[in-house]
Amino acid sequence: MALLDRHVAFVDALRRAGLPVSLAEGLDAARALEVIELTDRETLREAYAATLVKRPMHRPGFDALFDLWFPPVTSGLRAATSDGRDLDLEHAEVPRLRERLAELLLGDAGAVGDPAFGEFVRAMVERFGRQPAGPGRQNWFSYSVLRALSAGTLMARMLNEALLGQERGGLAEKVARRRLTDNIAGFESAVASDVRRRIAEDSGVEKIARSAVKPPVDQIDFLRVTKADLAALRREVYPLARRLATRLTIKQRLGRRGRLDFRRTVRASLSTGGVPMVTHMRPRRPHKPELVVLCDASDSVSTFSHFTLLLTYALREQFTKVRAFAFVDTVDEISRFFAPGIDVVDAITRMTKEADITRFGRSDYGHSFEKFAEKYGDAIGPKTSLLILGDARSNYQRPELATLKRLAGEARHAYWLNPEPRAQWDTGDSVATAYGGVVAMHECRNVAQLAAFIEELA
Repeated sequence: MALLDRHVAFVDALRRAGLPVSLAEGLDAARALEVIELTDRETLREAYAATLVKRPMHRPGFDALFDLWFPPVTSGLRAATSDGRDLDLEHAEVPRLRERLAELLLGDAGAVGDPAFGEFVRAMVERFGRQPAGPGRQNWFSYSVLRALSAGTLMARMLNEALLGQERGGLAEKVARRRLTDNIAGFESAVASDVRRRIAEDSGVEKIARSAVKPPVDQIDFLRVTKADLAALRREVYPLARRLATRLTIKQRLGRRGRLDFRRTVRASLSTGGVPMVTHMRPRRPHKPELVVLCDASDSVSTFSHFTLLLTYALREQFTKVRAFAFVDTVDEISRFFAPGIDVVDAITRMTKEADITRFGRSDYGHSFEKFAEKYGDAIGPKTSLLILGDARSNYQRPELATLKRLAGEARHAYWLNPEPRAQWDTGDSVATAYGGVVAMHECRNVAQLAAFIEELA
């Protein structure tokens, strides 16, 4: 494949994997190829990364695709050991290979571009990762490589060598253990990358590229979020909370002018014969808005509710007053679980056990809205922004549109974020369009769409 064709295919694969690469950025990357040494693979990688990658969360997917489209050149199965002797990686005994792995992990094995580390990884995949799959066919697996070398079991030995007689249990051990853990993770990642490369050589790069890269965290659907993803989402929440608070404050500040400044207006009219040609208004006193969050906590949107509660926790620091309410088929205030200093995960765990949000265990938006108006109607006022979070699926119960309309009418702003794709609205027991006619409803399936919603508030 010619370099230009490979470049075009690589950029297209990045876009299909969810990385936002514009036409201009693709052209910038092509121009960068004219001024770098193309035989230096790591320079090529960094040139592409500098022109195409915008956020740290996009780098893992970029690296995985780069390794598929620009694989390293192999150079045999022999490597030099620390004492200068050659080691036959193809025939050496496993204990000797484990010794060599320990030497590499004690160095900078996790650093991209270490030639000895790369050669060792490719040799180990060639030796242990190949599994016959029939006449003329073979499969490649990471597990067999990692099981044969068992890098994790080398930790105690490597710690002894790294500390060189220093006291155990102190800061030096913590630093060494962290570095070795990172290097082991780098080794496992490199093995997985080389296995993907070999599978791509057998099955085609395009086929493997479509399944090898996980979507960036900002494009993972809230309804499919895993526990590991939630940890990454927590880092995305706080900047979004600050931006949301800023946007709502701007709308409030621009929505109404201050009161008439009579004294300045009369003084200005003296220059026009007492005719007030220009009126002067008193500046509005800036203040943080108030927020009421009403969150569906049913099982059908459990992962979404976890994210929205993370958002609520972050918003607590950005608003003068934040009152949070959760519901399934009845509603309860959960603000008490998110007091300052409380870990958000502990708060969510307490909420699921202690909050009175369910009677029969099936979503009932209409009854929840009625109970909210009855018990907590005073929470909404002319300074309040109302934010409703849920999929609008009410198990064919009465939607109580009039109650929702009254609540929304009492608030300064009202918004509804729905985690379901718009194509699924009004299917089954969904009443999304009916609710959307009362409160502006926005599709919010991932962090990227939430950020877009916040930008639209200006």
